[in-house]
Amino acid sequence: MKQIILSFILFTFSCTVNSQTFETLTSGNKSSFRGLSTYKNKVVWVSGSNGVVGKSIDMGKTWEWVSPRGYEKYDFRDIESFSAKEAVIVSAGSPAVILHTKNGGKDWKEVYKNEDSAIFLDGMDFQGKTGYILGDPIDGQFQLLKSKNKGRTWEDVTEGIHLFAEPGEAAFAASGTSLQVINDWVYIGTGGSYSSLIKRSEKESRLDVQDVPIWSGSASTGIFSIDFLNEREGVVVGGNYSSDKDNSNNILLTKNAGLSWEKPKVPVFGYRSCVKYLTPEILIATGTSGTDISKDAGQTWENISTASFNVIAISTDKKSIYLAGSEGNVVSLEL
Repeated sequence: MKQIILSFILFTFSCTVNSQTFETLTSGNKSSFRGLSTYKNKVVWVSGSNGVVGKSIDMGKTWEWVSPRGYEKYDFRDIESFSAKEAVIVSAGSPAVILHTKNGGKDWKEVYKNEDSAIFLDGMDFQGKTGYILGDPIDGQFQLLKSKNKGRTWEDVTEGIHLFAEPGEAAFAASGTSLQVINDWVYIGTGGSYSSLIKRSEKESRLDVQDVPIWSGSASTGIFSIDFLNEREGVVVGGNYSSDKDNSNNILLTKNAGLSWEKPKVPVFGYRSCVKYLTPEILIATGTSGTDISKDAGQTWENISTASFNVIAISTDKKSIYLAGSEGNVVSLEL
């Protein structure tokens, strides 16, 4: 069923800082959206709780709801799209499932299921056909799944290089962006009792772990999102989701792959669950207490909205920015 959002009923609100404008594209769904993905310049996919999955092929002007039948109780925390027809979704919690569609969501195929009571998948990322899914530790090891065919099949590669976790260390499924595939490497940001940047190369049989001095020490703290321009230069954000307006130590920058970290001169304005580079100079971060922008490579940030969102996605041409939130809403951001 297609939901057409006519322009005259769109709820648009403008921010007072530099006239950034947020325009609501869809809202009112009974779902907390945490999965958001774009394909090229016009296709947007979204996923969330209560098994809800949606798709737009016209930059969010109209939506088709393609939720998989029989999975109404699942929380699809992440989604990756490969076209208007092909996508893969992953659920959080137990049992864990991964579903794949090749006909635009008309049909979904269950390509992975794990009924271990301890399984909790946090998010995924792809580079080309190759992708990984990160899961919370079981018996002291982070779980890692790998696909070589756009998510049509998955292999458990946890035992290939052991991703050992400190006691109480975990990952977060707040936006599906706590891991990133960069060339032959998988970068992972962790939190909980301890925060680290884990860098894993299956090709080189190599594992590097760097301490990250971001806010951590309890179950609600740590790294919630990472974004790297290349293997060396990147940003991590997070904080404490149970104190989402506190910005004591919620963002760090690195230029040497985590060997050292730098605090911005002006940080983000609270807990942030997702961060994205729009360009090497312009970054956007969002969370339940608001959205911030930096125009100087992350050194200074300004708040542009106090509305609650979970996740950000950007079109290939960098001209369209989308955010999704816990009230079943997707908005576009115009800078």
